[in-house]
Amino acid sequence: MDRYVVIGHPVEHSRSPAIHARFAALTGQTLVYERLLAPLDGFTATVQDFAAAGGRGCNITVPFKFEAWQLAARRTPRAELAQAANTLRFDAEADGGWWCDNTDGAGLVRDITVNAGVALAGGRVLLIGAGGAAAGVLGPLIEARPAGIVIANRTAQKAEALALHHAALAREHGVALQIAPLEAPGEAFDVVINGTASSLSGAGVPVPAEVLRPGALALDMMYGAGARGFLAWAAEHGATGRDGLGMLVEQAAEAFLAWRGVRPDTAPVLAELRALVDAPR
Repeated sequence: MDRYVVIGHPVEHSRSPAIHARFAALTGQTLVYERLLAPLDGFTATVQDFAAAGGRGCNITVPFKFEAWQLAARRTPRAELAQAANTLRFDAEADGGWWCDNTDGAGLVRDITVNAGVALAGGRVLLIGAGGAAAGVLGPLIEARPAGIVIANRTAQKAEALALHHAALAREHGVALQIAPLEAPGEAFDVVINGTASSLSGAGVPVPAEVLRPGALALDMMYGAGARGFLAWAAEHGATGRDGLGMLVEQAAEAFLAWRGVRPDTAPVLAELRALVDAPR
């Protein structure tokens, strides 16, 4: 039976096995998908051992996405742009060798435009953070052709580097790409995306409420208890809050497509997962 895993450190919290099990059932695919904990200093060996034992592919979560990108002989343009990968497929050397992708941005854009029904084209987007999460989604956000994207980050140098790396793509798509400090990123954005770990750390929302126009979409890439503070902040200031659960399901569907050649229907899986995550404790 074809085997897949999600590799991370930690990894026991991952909902990917449940998501891919439902995808398999919905598409009639036969596979096994499990969690695999990798030592912080042993990611490469863990992946190689799994592949050598017959594994077909894996998803990668923190903190190994940059290492995963380096392992692949072939990289999709979006993985190359992010210089990070969350999906590996163990293709044979005769077929070109291992292949990698970064499906985070595609999952985010699909969740915003399809599941939330919010248009990105022509709008103003604020992306909070300039780390790995932001790097993974910025390319697909640009390709959705908003009028402009502002990257707000505590460290200006990181924001500048991220913007510079994506400058050519932004010019190609007619997107004004700028950077700004967290304390003064601008006002009245249509979509505000939190790509920092502030929700997990309980540090509070890192930008002022003026970033939200009335009715704006405010999305935290985290989900569950960690995102509740951000969602409450959004509601308090007249915006529509959304967590990262839809992004999680949609990016998983992109990986499933790459592995199995079929894209599962995400709506029922997201509804089931939403009911589970939002159930009273």
